[in-house]
Order: sequence, then structure tokens, then C-alpha cells
Amino acid sequence: MDSQIRHIHQQLVNRDITCTALVQEKLEALRPNSHNTVNSLLDDMALDLAKKVDAKIANGETIGLLEGIPFGIKDVYMVQGTLTTASSDLLKNYKSAYTATAIQKLLDAGAIPIVKENCDSFGHGSSSENTIFGAVKNAKNPELVGGGSSGGSAVNVAKDFTVFSIGGDTGGSVRQPAGYNGVYGLKPTYGRISRYGLMAYASSTDCVGPIAKTIEDIRIVLNVMSGRDVKDQTTFESEDISEDSISNSDDVKTVGYFKNFIESEAIDAKIKADFLAVIEKIKAKGIEVKALDFFESNTLVSTYYTLAMAETASNLSRLDGTNYGNRIEADNLKETYSVTRSENFSEETKRRIVGGNQVLSQGFSDEIYLKGLALRDAISENFEKDFEEVDVILSPVTPSTPPKIGDSLKNPLAMYLSDAYTVGFSLGQLPTLTVPQGTETGLQITASKRNDALVLKFANFLKDTI
Repeated sequence: MDSQIRHIHQQLVNRDITCTALVQEKLEALRPNSHNTVNSLLDDMALDLAKKVDAKIANGETIGLLEGIPFGIKDVYMVQGTLTTASSDLLKNYKSAYTATAIQKLLDAGAIPIVKENCDSFGHGSSSENTIFGAVKNAKNPELVGGGSSGGSAVNVAKDFTVFSIGGDTGGSVRQPAGYNGVYGLKPTYGRISRYGLMAYASSTDCVGPIAKTIEDIRIVLNVMSGRDVKDQTTFESEDISEDSISNSDDVKTVGYFKNFIESEAIDAKIKADFLAVIEKIKAKGIEVKALDFFESNTLVSTYYTLAMAETASNLSRLDGTNYGNRIEADNLKETYSVTRSENFSEETKRRIVGGNQVLSQGFSDEIYLKGLALRDAISENFEKDFEEVDVILSPVTPSTPPKIGDSLKNPLAMYLSDAYTVGFSLGQLPTLTVPQGTETGLQITASKRNDALVLKFANFLKDTI
């Protein structure tokens, strides 16, 4: 099975390359910041860790599979002693006091972090333009957006600046940029990987997700990061996914797709045609395909943003410059809070905080927020019924192709609607994988909760089928 991680590991073991040279090569590729993917380079840390790996190899010691592998980290994860800015003015000088659980597990396995990656500020965006570090440029066409909010992470993988990267997915923030840049991106089952040390956007849908160029690399990284964490009460124990268990798709008998996604007026004609062509190829392999009914895209987007804005308004209330952040002094404490938040939050972040406070306010919470919670439950129930009929659900990642840089900033509503095909699976807390095949922005494979192995298994099937 194709794997960059295994290939580099073997090169290190055979002493064909040194870890120091490998890390230096990746750092030099990142240093020009040609696609605005870099918030900060972790030069000293990375080179110190690389020297230790080289010393172990020189001494004839065995190294682990991830040991010495350079990777990137979306700049919303705590890594002790490093800048963690969330691509925002408020936290542009903030240094992490501790390390996120998922990142610590990778460090414990010997992987080497080399870069904190550009993203939409606090995860607020679908294009990675809402950032103080400049819009992330698409790996295929630098005039287009890189996708978001994990745009820097996806572009770095696509350009081979990192072997893999760790993004964060709330409503599609790993899957959509992965699709835009032609790489694999996984949103695992909610709770499979600890969120401790990930800056919260919407706590009920935030997921830690790997981005890589191969399915096998996604599997390797997922296994390392997964598991229960006492610091995150939503986590659960999970078994490792073996390479053999995802090597064939014999137990996938039925595939579903949502009719309204494909029949929508919003979908690009080429994406629609390509998706339907994939459906025909799957049928030709003897797999039954079922067209399913689902909620309208506008309902999914409205439900997601109602809940996500409410949660981010609550989560970001702690950022007032008192305990940390770029504090701006005013005449009194109340004015200090107001000026600090007004000057340091981006327009998009302020838009989401205002929207969130609105739906939570007296007189609106019953009409809007509680209705959103009820719709989320209905969406989850719909998924449970669907997975009684089908093994996996296949869908386009996005209804349209990446916009030009600048267009999304002019039209926030269009940016929100670009999430139409990803947010439903986030509300259902389901494992969903973007594969770089089938349409210009890839395909999305979704399975029932805790069935992450099945999406990887079907991805292998698609790789060999289309």
C-alpha cells in the first residue's frame, strides 16, 4: 500500500538519507512561504529532534515508523513554547503553555513538527483568507483560494512541504481544503481523538483531522492520535485500524448518495456529471447504489451556522485581553474589553460572535437556537436510518470549484454555502474522508459512527476503481 511515511522510514533506516537533511530540506522549501502557508517555522525544535533521530540510527537503535517524519500543525493547536496565534491579531504574540494531546502523541511517536500553518482566524472561514498572515494560495492554481479553515495544512501536504499535516475540522475545515488541493483529509468520528489543546470553535463538532497524500498515511497518523483522554470527556477508546483490515472492500455491498445534493441548482455542472459517472463505475463493480432523501442544503447550512456561531460566541468570550492576548488599554475596564475585542478580532470573527450572541439572547434562543438543536437531532436520526439501508454514503465535497482569492471576502453568504455538503456530516458526528478523485474537488466518503475503518476501506476501493 502506497505510503510516504513508510518510504521515508525505510530511507532513514537504510541510511540513504539523514533525518537532519530531510528536515532541513522541508524547512528550506517552507521558508520562502510562496503560498502563505507558514505562520511560524519551528526550526530549532525540529533540527534538535532530527539530530537525536540521527544519533539513534548511528548507534544501531531501532526507530519507530513515525520517528523522524516531518509534519505540519494548523496554528490552532497548543505546542508548548511555540507561538499559537490562531492567525489572529489578538493572539499574535501568544506562546503555548502546554501541548495538545493529539500533538503530544505524535511527538511521543517521534514525529517532528516543522511548521505552524496558516488558517482562517479561529477557524472562521472556508477559504483561509480571514487571516493576518495573508490569504493561503491554492496548490494547483495560486490565483485561487486554498480552502479553509485548514488551508495552509492542505497546501503544505499537496506541495510536499510536509509529509502530513494536522488540521481541525468543525464543519468541513479539513475535508474542503483537502478537496481543493487534491489530497486526502479525514474528519474522524467525533471523540475518537482528544480535542484537548485545540482552540475551540464549536465544541460539539470540532475534530482533530490528519491530511496526507495516501490512505495508508492517514491510517498510520489516525492510529497514533486516537484514544481516550481524561482531559477530554467526549473521547472514547478505539481499536487500531490494521493495514489488512482496509485492504479490500468485500463487505461494502450498498452505497448511498443524497439526491438533493446532486439535483441542487447550486451544484457545478461538471462536478455533477463527474459524480454521476463515478456512481455508474461503482454499479459496474456489482455494488448496489441507492438514492437517499436528506435535508435541503440550506437547512443544513442554517442549522450548522446557528449552532456553530452560538458556540464560538461562548468559547471566545474568554478572549478579552485580561489573562492573555493583545490587550488594548482604554479609560475603564469595560472600554478596555470592548476596544481589545473590536480592534483584535477580524470582521468575520466579529460577525460570528454577534450572530452567536443574537441566537442565544432572550427572545431569540427559543425561536432559533433550540430549533437548531432539534434539527441537529433530526439530522442524526436521519443518518441512523440511512445506515440501516447502506454501508457508506458518497457525496461531492463541494458544490462548486475554488473561488478566486478575494471573492469570498466580498460575499460571506457564498462562503457559508460552500460548506453545504460537509456540515451535515459534522452535525451527525460521523467519520468522513475526502479522497482526491472523481470530481475536481474530490469525493467524500461517510460511514456510521465509530466506523472510521470503513471509510478508509472504501477509499482504497475507489482508488483502484476510478
